[in-house]
Amino acid sequence: MAQPIMGHGSLQPASAAGLASLELDSSLDQYVQIRIFKIIVIGDSNVGKTCLTFRFCGGTFPDKTEATIGVDFREKTVEIEGEKIKVIQMVRSRKGGLWEGSSLEVSALLLVKRQVQVWDTAGQERFRKSMVEHYYRNVHAVVFVYDVTKMTSFTNLKMWIQECNGHAVPPLVPKVLVGNKCDLREQIQVPSNLALKFADAHNMLLFETSAKDPKESQNVESIFMCLACRLKAQKSLLYRDAERQQGKVQKLEFPQEANSKTSCPC
Repeated sequence: MAQPIMGHGSLQPASAAGLASLELDSSLDQYVQIRIFKIIVIGDSNVGKTCLTFRFCGGTFPDKTEATIGVDFREKTVEIEGEKIKVIQMVRSRKGGLWEGSSLEVSALLLVKRQVQVWDTAGQERFRKSMVEHYYRNVHAVVFVYDVTKMTSFTNLKMWIQECNGHAVPPLVPKVLVGNKCDLREQIQVPSNLALKFADAHNMLLFETSAKDPKESQNVESIFMCLACRLKAQKSLLYRDAERQQGKVQKLEFPQEANSKTSCPC
């Protein structure tokens, strides 16, 4: 499916107006200001969280996946409304806790670099408990994933949402619901209308897709690009000046253009 199944409203990011494109060269790197968006991907084990991030960053489906262990990097460059975005997928591990992340590094206008990190939380309980505080700290968006062929992974979404709320994730943080493994049509247990009702009740967009099916790669990308577009469109940008060693945080306002056209997928 090329488009999300809409719940309450659609994501309609506005674009920055009156800004010319700008190439950042190495001589300006020391003056670049940094903003980081953190997107966590959560859900039961074996619902396809890691495979979704593989498909998004590399356009491939891994032949074999295990618990998220080791260190790995994958890259992808995309563009949103004239801004070049470098996507770096990072898989990290440490004793007692595992996580996977992807980062969208935006070489943006006005010498601003913005980075979106996508964190794939390990669904296994013994790993999740030890890292749970780290997952939810300073999160900017959340992707809830379930397996359309396993009703239990869908019913467990309530638990994941409760955990998310229990760690003080603000209500206005963008959230999307993803039903994975739609290529297994004969095994589907979670009907679309049930998932849509759930998404509506929690004010989320619903995506149904398959990380395995290459025909669904565009839709997998849309999941993360929708969130990136929405975060990009926020009026107030908190950024850290790379020159400042004291880590002072400042605010930058982008002018907004009414009725602007957007290349974002939702």
